[in-house]
Amino acid sequence: MKVLIQAGKVYSQGSLTTMDILIEGGKIQALGQHLIDQDEVDQVIDASGCLVTPGLIDIHVHYREPGFEDKETIASGSRAAARGGFTSVCTMANTNPVPDTPEKLSQLIQKNQSDGEVKIHQYAPITKDLTSDQVVDIPAMKEEGAFALSNDGHGVQSAATMYQAMLAAKEQGLAICAHLEDRSLFNNGVINAGKAAERLELPGILSVAESSQLARDIELARATGVHYHVCHVSTAASLNLIRQAKLDGVNITCEVAPHHLLFHDGNILKDDANYKMNPPLRNSSDQEALVQALNDGTIDLIATDHAPHTEEEKSQGFLKSPFGIVGSETAFMSLYTLLVKRGKLSLERLIALMTDQPRQLFHLETAGTIWPGQAADISIFNLDRPYQVKASDYASKSSNSPLNNTSLYGKTEYCLVNGKVVYQAEGGNSNE
Repeated sequence: MKVLIQAGKVYSQGSLTTMDILIEGGKIQALGQHLIDQDEVDQVIDASGCLVTPGLIDIHVHYREPGFEDKETIASGSRAAARGGFTSVCTMANTNPVPDTPEKLSQLIQKNQSDGEVKIHQYAPITKDLTSDQVVDIPAMKEEGAFALSNDGHGVQSAATMYQAMLAAKEQGLAICAHLEDRSLFNNGVINAGKAAERLELPGILSVAESSQLARDIELARATGVHYHVCHVSTAASLNLIRQAKLDGVNITCEVAPHHLLFHDGNILKDDANYKMNPPLRNSSDQEALVQALNDGTIDLIATDHAPHTEEEKSQGFLKSPFGIVGSETAFMSLYTLLVKRGKLSLERLIALMTDQPRQLFHLETAGTIWPGQAADISIFNLDRPYQVKASDYASKSSNSPLNNTSLYGKTEYCLVNGKVVYQAEGGNSNE
C-alpha cells in the first residue's frame, strides 16, 4: 500500500521543513516535493498547516494488565497512546502477577504484541515481586526480550540488592530504570512536604526521600558502569546530583513527567486526588528547575508515567486514593501549549525530547524517525485549533487528570504505525 502525506511541516534530522512523505510497504520511501501523482497512491493524507513528527516514544507507561483490567488494558492503553501521537511505548512491570520469571515475562510480551495498537516494549522487574531483595534472573529476562529493568512504584531499599542488580544488568547490556523512594523518609506521605500539605493537613513526602536514594545509586552506578536511568525526576536537588554525575562521567540519564513540568504543589487548592502522584508535585522552584534542565540538557527525555486508575478510586481524596494520573493523550498537547507557546521551550527541542532522545539512548531501532528506509511511524498534530479536554473523550479506560476541562493546542490528527493509520481524529482529511 502506498500512502502520501502532503504538505506538512515535517520534523526530520532535527529541523522543520514543509514537504511530502511517500510511504510504501510500511517504510518511508522518499521525502520532498512533488514525489508522485495522487492517482498513483492508495491514500493521500493532507497535512497542510499541521506538524508532522516521528511517532512519539514513551518509555514509561502502566497498562495494568494482567490483574487490574478495570483501570486499563493493553488494548485500551495502546489506543490511548496512539491518540496522543505515541507509536512506541515501554510498559512497567507492576502488574499482578509481576512478570518476574522468564515464563511470565514471555507471556506478557506475547500479549503486548497481540493486543497492542502501537509498538510495546516490556520492562522486567529488578527484584522478585518488585519488593523483595531477590534479584530476578537477569540473563534469562534479557533472553526473553526485556526492554530494561525497573521496580517502578517501589524504590529498591537495599544498597546491596541494587549493586547486585547493576552488576548483572551491566553484563547483559540492560538499563536499570530507578523509581527513587527511601521508605524510611517517606513518612506515609501523600503530597509534597510543604505549604500545601500544611494547609490541607495532609502527611508530606520529604524531597530527600528521592535525592538521598539517588545519591546512593549514583555511587553504585559509578562503581558498576551500568546505564542508570532516573525515572520521573522531580526535585532541584536531584537535578544537581545528576548534573554533577554526568560531568564525572557516570553513565546516567533521566526523564521528567509532563505533570512535574506543568504543575507545582501551589496549584493544589483542595483535596483533589487528580493532583496525587508519586513522586508528588514539588514546589514552584523545583518546577522551574525542571524546565531549565530541559533546555540545558540535564534532562534527557520526557516520559508520561501514564498511570490510570478508576474514577471510584480517585474520588477518595489524597489520603485514600492511589498515586498516579493518565498522560498519554494529553502529554504533547499540554507541553506544546504550556511550554512551547509560552516561549519556555522550542518546538524542536520538545520533539527531540519525545522522539530522538529516547530512541537513541535506549537503542530503539524499530522506533520511527522520518528518513527514507525507516519504519513509517509518524504522527500529525494540529497546532492551531484549540481542543477542550473532556473526561468523556479519553481512549484510555481512565480519565484521572488535572488537565480535564482545559483548552489545549496540538491535538493528534493522525497516528501511523508501520504506515498503517492506527488513529485518525474525526474530520481528518484523508482520501483513499
